[in-house]
Amino acid sequence: MPSRNGSVHVATTKRSYQGKVYQTHLLRRSFREGGQVKHETLGNLSHLPLDLIETIRRRLRGELPPESRAWQIRRAYPHGHVAAVLGTLRDIGLEGVLASRHSRERDIVVALIVARVIAPGSKLATARTLRDETAAHSLALELGLEALEDAEVYQALDWLFARQARIENKLARLHLADGSLVLYDVSSSTYTGQAPSLAKFGYSRDGDTGDPQIVYGLLCNGEGCPVAIEVFAGNTADPTTFTAQVTKVRTRFGLKRVILVGDRGMITSARIDEDLRGVEGLDWITALRADGLKKLHSQGTIQPSLFDERDLAEVTSPDYPGERLVVCRNPLLADERRRKRAELLSATERDLTKIVAATQRVKRPLRGQAEIGLRVGRVLNSHKMGKHFEWEITDDKFTYCRKTEQIAAEAALDGMYVIRTSVGAEVLAADQVVARYKDLSQVERGFRSLKTVDLKIRPIYHWLDDRIRAHVFLCLLAYYIEWHMRQRLAPVLFDDDDLEDAAAKRRSIVVSAERSDSAKHKDETKRTPDDLPVSSFRTLLQTLATLTKNHIEFEGVSQPVYILATPTPLQERALQLLGITVKA
Repeated sequence: MPSRNGSVHVATTKRSYQGKVYQTHLLRRSFREGGQVKHETLGNLSHLPLDLIETIRRRLRGELPPESRAWQIRRAYPHGHVAAVLGTLRDIGLEGVLASRHSRERDIVVALIVARVIAPGSKLATARTLRDETAAHSLALELGLEALEDAEVYQALDWLFARQARIENKLARLHLADGSLVLYDVSSSTYTGQAPSLAKFGYSRDGDTGDPQIVYGLLCNGEGCPVAIEVFAGNTADPTTFTAQVTKVRTRFGLKRVILVGDRGMITSARIDEDLRGVEGLDWITALRADGLKKLHSQGTIQPSLFDERDLAEVTSPDYPGERLVVCRNPLLADERRRKRAELLSATERDLTKIVAATQRVKRPLRGQAEIGLRVGRVLNSHKMGKHFEWEITDDKFTYCRKTEQIAAEAALDGMYVIRTSVGAEVLAADQVVARYKDLSQVERGFRSLKTVDLKIRPIYHWLDDRIRAHVFLCLLAYYIEWHMRQRLAPVLFDDDDLEDAAAKRRSIVVSAERSDSAKHKDETKRTPDDLPVSSFRTLLQTLATLTKNHIEFEGVSQPVYILATPTPLQERALQLLGITVKA
């Protein structure tokens, strides 16, 4: 059986032990690498009858005619992606985190987690793809779930939800410690099914205002590794969710010293005063809202001279006692905001001028305060520039002008933001404070993975609140696996795999990070340094799926034999990076 990468044959080895001779018959592949002949074991055939082993040996040598029906491939299961995800799950110890003892419920939850990574879908669709007669991959075969029933899936989901607190506690012990940085942010997803009590109308971060939603808060460590997630009713305000996280970190996780990082809409002054200030060992990093920035500017605390030599400066204010304020100015962001404001102002004036012309035309002029006001309102809502104009509407006239002083005052703050923290300078320098706040982008990346490209937390099909919570937690565990896989697979992904070089190239923590030379090379050539194709995470999983596990059936033998296809160089490299040896 010749192969592009070598040949497959049966190798027989003998060894003696206590006067007895033992024979082992191995299905092996021989290939050349770097001028050397190497051998890879594909499977152990020792359990088969000797005459069958001899038949396989002769068939592989080409001594039996091709039309011989001594054996055939019954099925070819897509396997490489299953082996990669399941192998990573086991390698990082998630099975033991789920439950220390083996059980069918644990196996089903593991299957749901792996399936969420490789092929997101509803629980019923996942159960269908796991069954033997419709299996779309080798996952059920690997876990012994060929006869999985639909009811078992929901029972396993309930089992998982009952263990959520214990699992999160274990993850916290693995990834958090006293003095750790804890990142927290909130997102939401619409709910289109039969509305449970969690589904409420509220502020949508995706702009989907026509359906109720749920809100969930994601807790990660400083590197962005997910640790915990909590689901709230869809009308819950962001700051309200933060109180529950403080309790979780301090009480359930038992962390005496921690630095909480949240955005300006999350860690507000009210939350600081009620939940954080004065609590020993509890510090925070957040940012000021726009009104706080304006107030500091009007008080003279922020002066243009602060940025003569650097793009950040540390100031103090009596309005924020005992806190450090790090003022940053990003010139590139300032230029972009100035450009965008000018474009929007011009577009608004162009459309308002059309309304003025409509009131002045001779034929069928625009008349009536209500009609004119309606047209003006549409223009201002479209461009979001109403705050920068003043106008006058009568029954037969419309005039407008810019608020030049207000526009100039806003432009003076372009590119500026203020990081607010209780962390002392002996713990974090000013630029480190800014860097830690920017680490929130790791949580945003987690939300993108959960909601859109990879794991697809929506649509949500469950009707019961606890099932919705279990579904979201299952998605978190799937992202936990993906996060670890991305760290290991970075050399063959478009992800930056040389963060030290990227950090060295960064001129300032205020400006956007640059890609490393390695990442730029991958972007330009779409090849790795060892000339393998660079992929997205999803594309790489699809590539791994073409590594099949083949069920071979022999005449007169009821016991199945499984043989792996020959992996491609990219598949071999990916599995090597994951530290996984794939076996039939």
